[in-house]
Amino acid sequence: MRPQRFLAYVVELGGQDPAVGQIRAEGGDGDRDGDGDGPPCGVSVTGAGGEWRFGITGQLPDGAKHEGFADEPVHGPPVEPQDPGGNANGPEAWLAGLLARAGCPEVCGLERWSVREGTRADHSGVTVRFHNGARVFVRLLK
Repeated sequence: MRPQRFLAYVVELGGQDPAVGQIRAEGGDGDRDGDGDGPPCGVSVTGAGGEWRFGITGQLPDGAKHEGFADEPVHGPPVEPQDPGGNANGPEAWLAGLLARAGCPEVCGLERWSVREGTRADHSGVTVRFHNGARVFVRLLK
């Protein structure tokens, strides 16, 4: 799943979550603060926990090239919801839980960055792995 299709999916899922007051897609400009290092797209979520912004980037399956790559869904067993560990109430846990509960047959794995061994305290996000070998990296923007 390419980042733009994933973005639309997250906006649709988040819009169905009663804890979310507003969710909207951001992006296309890839750089909100002018320093040239912003993600190509993202999502802004407002709810009881405040406002969270996530940047979304992607990686094609190993060996794939952008030219000619068809973003065709590959289905398999969906990822199982897991114990959130760490901060179970933060934005990263919310996103991982939202994706796990959705049971998308394209998603085969979720990895929360903040609960990895040796991670930096300011490093929050989720790696989403797909059955076609592609990955999406969703970084919590500060």
